Parts: sequence; C-alpha cells; structure tokens
Amino acid sequence: MSSSGSVPALGRTRLDSLPLLGAAAPRDPARAGIIHLGLGAFHRAHAAVHTARALAAEEGDWGIVGFANRSRSVTDPMRRQDGLYSVLELADTGTRADVVDVHRGFGVMAEDPRAVVREITTAARRILTLTVSEGGYSVSPRTGHLDVDSPAIRADLSDPTTPHSVIGLLARGLTERSTSGDPFTVLPCDNVSSAGRTARRMVTEFLEHSGAAEDVLSYVREQVAFPDAMVDRIVPATTPGTTDQVAELLGVRDDAPVRAEQFSMWVIEDHFPAGRPAWDLGGAIMSDEASEVAKYEQVKLRILNGPHSLIAYLGALDGRATIPASFEQDWIAESTLALIRGENLPTIDLPSGLDVEEYIEDLTHRWHNHDLGHRTRQVGSDGSMRLPQRIPAPALFHLEEGRMPALLALTVAAWFACVVPPRGFEPGEQARAMTDPDRTRLQEITARATTPAEHARALLESGCLSERLAEREDFVVAVGELLTTIVTSGPRAAAADALAASLKENR
Repeated sequence: MSSSGSVPALGRTRLDSLPLLGAAAPRDPARAGIIHLGLGAFHRAHAAVHTARALAAEEGDWGIVGFANRSRSVTDPMRRQDGLYSVLELADTGTRADVVDVHRGFGVMAEDPRAVVREITTAARRILTLTVSEGGYSVSPRTGHLDVDSPAIRADLSDPTTPHSVIGLLARGLTERSTSGDPFTVLPCDNVSSAGRTARRMVTEFLEHSGAAEDVLSYVREQVAFPDAMVDRIVPATTPGTTDQVAELLGVRDDAPVRAEQFSMWVIEDHFPAGRPAWDLGGAIMSDEASEVAKYEQVKLRILNGPHSLIAYLGALDGRATIPASFEQDWIAESTLALIRGENLPTIDLPSGLDVEEYIEDLTHRWHNHDLGHRTRQVGSDGSMRLPQRIPAPALFHLEEGRMPALLALTVAAWFACVVPPRGFEPGEQARAMTDPDRTRLQEITARATTPAEHARALLESGCLSERLAEREDFVVAVGELLTTIVTSGPRAAAADALAASLKENR
C-alpha cells in the first residue's frame, strides 16, 4: 500500500478495528470538561494523549472542545473524522500509530471569538488548557507586564466585550463566568516561564486596565486557578508522507495525523478547584508545590529549549535542514553541550529526584533521532517570543558574577544572523525559511546600521530580549563581535571563538 488515497477514511465506523490510545472520552459534547485553545500538533500529541491515558485509568467527563487559532486545516478534517486522529510515534524500537478519541467539539478563535467566551461560561467546562505559543500571553519583553502597546491588546482594551486576543478572551470569559461563581482552572501548556502565574498576571492586568468590577477581580483571585506546568515532547511538523505512513500502519487515511517522539513529560502543579482528569495515572507528574514545577521549567528551558535554539540557528546557517543533521556536526554538538554544562546548568536549582546526567544523555539521543526529522526552520522560528524566556536569566546570572556567557551570546548572534541578517549577509535557505512575528519591527530597528556590530547593538538596545540585558555593554559587545565573525568567517568560526571563551570563563 503506497498511497493513502486508495484506503478508507478514518472515522468512527472503523474505530473498533483500530488501536486506541488510552480510552475514549464520553461521546456527549455537553459533558466535555475541558476547553483547549491552540488546536495544533503539540496539544494533540501531548496533553490530549495524557488525557486519553488518564481516561483509561479512571473514567470522567473529560472530553475536549478545541479551538484552532486561525486555520481550519486541523478542525475541518477532525470534524470529518468524528474527532479522531492518529499519533505516529517515532522511536528507536520502531514506528507505531494509535488513534486518539477525546475531542468533542471544534472552533476557530479568529472566526468566532464569541464561541470561546460562551464555552468558558458553560458550567460543564471546568478546565481551559492553552498551547498558544509565547506570544499568546501578550507579555512585553521590555517591561514584563501586559503589552498594552501591542495592536491586539490595544484593540481589545478599547472594547473588552468583543476581544480577539487570547488574554482578552480569557478576561471576557472569566468576567461572564463570574456571575455564576463556578470555580475554573486555566492551565497553560506552553514553554513560558511560570506560565500559570504569567497567565494570571496578564489576565488580571487586562481586567484592571479595562476597568473591571471588583467582584470580577475577586472571582479571578479566589475561584480561578492558574497552575504552573512544564511540558516536554518533540513534535515535528507533519509532512505530506505522514498520512501515507499512517495508512501503511492502520489501513485508513487520516487527514489530521501528528508525529511525535516516544519521550513525553508533563509536570503539573496540582491545583484544580473544579476537578481534573487522573493525569497522574496517565503519565504526568503532579506536584503540590509550584516551586518544584518551576525547577522542572528551568531544566526544560535551559537544558532543552535554549540549546535547541542554538542547534537550529547554527545548523541553518550551515545549511542543515534538520536538528539531527545539525547535531551530527561535531562543532555544533560540542558547542551545545558546553552551553548546557558550562553556562546553563550552573544556573538551575534542580528538582529533587531528577538525574540530570541521564536527562542530558536522553536529550542527545532525542536530538540524534532522524526519524523525527525535526526541521531547523521550525525550531528556529518565533525567536522573538522564545529567546526572552531562554537567554536573559542565565546570561545575567553569569554577567553579575563577572563571567561572559559566550555561548548564550552566540545563540543571540546566530538568531540575528538567521532572522534579521545584517545588510549584505545571505544566511541561506534554511535560515530564510524561519518566521518571526516581530521580524518587520526588528528590521526597522536595524535600518541605519552599517556594520554587524551596530546591527547587534541596535537590536539588543531595543529591549528585544530584556531591558536589563540591553544595559549590559559587555554582552552587547560580545554579541556584536560574534555576529561580525558569522558574517565574515562563518558560523563554525564564531562557534569556535565562543566555545574557547566559554571554556576559559568556566575553568
């Protein structure tokens, strides 16, 4: 069977003959206890999978009503397939596919934002989960507060009854739910530091800016939980061949499959006033302490995410299309591991029970997994939203101790070279394919720069990473020097300079 076009479509009539991952949620959409915003591949390969496994361990009304951000590319096929889709798990031991059956309703936020508000006000919905990327939280990288200067937030504040931004929708939904007083939980599942507390702060600031009544603010403070969580699973983009792979394994055509590695981790602060699925029985780690979740977040952001960005930028500048092809280059692997051990690991308060050496060893295997085909252009995109979570805190830790974190500086320089390249520099096909919502503004900032060093200075002094880091002249100079080396001598030479400097600092 070489083409999925000749096989029957995935649907409920064929479910009995297919391998079901975990258990199905109750069929009645009215009983669905979870709303999800950001119905993309990561949610469907991570939280939805853990929910299906939890339902296999303990029944409950935990179907999911999912909203895509703007596109129908997922919602339309999932509607046609009765909410079903497959997870193609790619492991060293082989590839397998299983069907997930937990989604019970669909929508598109951009098309019908009022539907999101209605769902939040529905008493049966008890949890709202989020995978809306770092930008969805509307945090200003310069101030750390609600980004009231962003067009989306500014528009929503002008008329908070008809919002379109994620924060505006949450604020409006909770405002209307406050009339019933029913408890609720907002559970972020994004790579955002202290994501629960961040979401609470942004929603509260939005309500305050919009002149919300005190009883609404009291409801959010007292009846709405915003637990922190750490999420970790590599979910590469679905390719045209993914549907064919599923057809080979399952004998059905799935138009909404997802691909994922075997590894999956979810650490959640256990604060759910309206109840939750038995996620602890579905593979998640539940903790009563937000501080313990924060430690896992640090591990993820600084051992996986930050180094992952470095691999992507160096690999793309070297013409590598995938993470494993990049990490196979000795100079990239050496720089990445030195970043982990020499610059990031010393800044982390490790969670109890975590074997960090085993975690790093597992990580190197994950980065070598060619079956995943995780693309550098995918990992390197949205740097303006991601790097403020990954770079400033560890960089400032070292700078305040009198050390230059040269490999963190290299990560920033390589990001600039890929996404906002200096005048006359050609970063290559893989780097050009990276996207960033802030690219236009960043390009405007550098319009008058005539050298790579001036280019880097203009970007950093704009506060694109953080205002505190912008004030560090030594870091600004280091990034400028490394960007100059990338432009004049290539990424390998810049990595060699940064590695030598880092090893010298961390002897």
